Amino acid sequence: MTMTSLQRPGVTTLELVVRRVTLEAKGINAYELVDPERRALPPFTAGAHIDIHLPNGLVRQYSLSNSPVEHHRYVIGVLRDPNGSGGSAAVHQLQVGDLVHVSVPRNNFELQAGANRSILLAGGIGVTPLKSMMHALHEQGADYELHYCCKGPEFAAFSEEMQVLIEQGRVHLHFDGGDPAKSFDIKTFLRNTPTGCHVYYCGPAGFMQACKYAASHWPSGRVHFEHFKAPAKPTAPQAPAEEGADGFVAKIASSGEQIPVQNGQSLAQVLQDAGYPVETSCQSGLCGTCKVRYLEGEVDHQDYILDDAEKGEFLTTCVSRATSKLLVLDL
Repeated sequence: MTMTSLQRPGVTTLELVVRRVTLEAKGINAYELVDPERRALPPFTAGAHIDIHLPNGLVRQYSLSNSPVEHHRYVIGVLRDPNGSGGSAAVHQLQVGDLVHVSVPRNNFELQAGANRSILLAGGIGVTPLKSMMHALHEQGADYELHYCCKGPEFAAFSEEMQVLIEQGRVHLHFDGGDPAKSFDIKTFLRNTPTGCHVYYCGPAGFMQACKYAASHWPSGRVHFEHFKAPAKPTAPQAPAEEGADGFVAKIASSGEQIPVQNGQSLAQVLQDAGYPVETSCQSGLCGTCKVRYLEGEVDHQDYILDDAEKGEFLTTCVSRATSKLLVLDL
C-alpha cells in the first residue's frame, strides 16, 4: 500500500497520536507515534530527535530509536526521572490514543558516511539514538558493533528487539550491578584506533565522561557524541570579567539594526523581543533549534552540539554570548 507523505514545505510541527505504549525496562517506556490518518511521516536519519510539546507546557527532546526506513512511525524511549523537572513524568502520563504535537525530526548526531567500521557505545537510556544507528548500519550491511552498558538486565531497554543481533555478536550487553569496578572497560576497549573507524557515544554524565577520556587520543573527526542532559559545570573561582562580559551589541546583517544584549540576558530572548523569530526549544545548548550563523565577532560557545568547524560559523543563541563588543548575525 502506498502511503501519502505528511511532509509539506514549511511544516515544522506535527499532530500525532500515541498508537502504542510499551514497558521496555524498569522505569522506561517506549512510545510509538503515528499520524492519525496513517499517512507517512517526514523522513529522518539515524541519530535524529524530535521535540515533544507536553500537556504541562514543557517542551522536551527525545531521540528516535527506530529504523529510518520506517516512514509510518516515530518511536522514542523515555526514562522516568523522579528528580527531573517534570518532562519525563509528563510523557509517562501519555496514554494510547492521546494526541501530541511534535516537531519534524532534526539531527545533530549524524552517522558519518564512508566509515570502515562504527563503534556504538550506549549508557542507559542513551541507547535510543544508537539503536537507530544500529538499524541503519545493519540495513546498509556496514561493519559495526553496539556496546550497551547498564546496571542489570531489567534496565536494558529494547533488549528483546535486539536479541538476534546479540546472538550474532553485533550487540553486547554489559551489566555492572551498580558497581563501577565491574563496569565495561571502555578505556581498554578504545585503546587502539583502527583506520577509518568512528566512535559514537551517548549516556548519562558519568558514562559520557568515561567515553570522552577513553577516546581522547582518537583522531579529530572520528569521535561523535550527544548529551541528553547538559553536563553540570564545575564550580570555579570568579574570574576577571572578559571583554564583552558586561554586554555586547548584536548587529542584524540584513537591516543594520543594532540590539544591546546586557549581561545575564539570553541572546535568543533579546532577538525574539526585538521581533526576530529565533526558534528555541531546549534552552541549554543541546538541540540546535536556535542555531544562527554569525559573520563577525568572537563567541563564548556554551553549547554541547557544535563541532570545532561549526563554531567558526554558527552559535546557539540560547546559551552562547559574544566576548567581543560587536556580534554580527546573519539574520
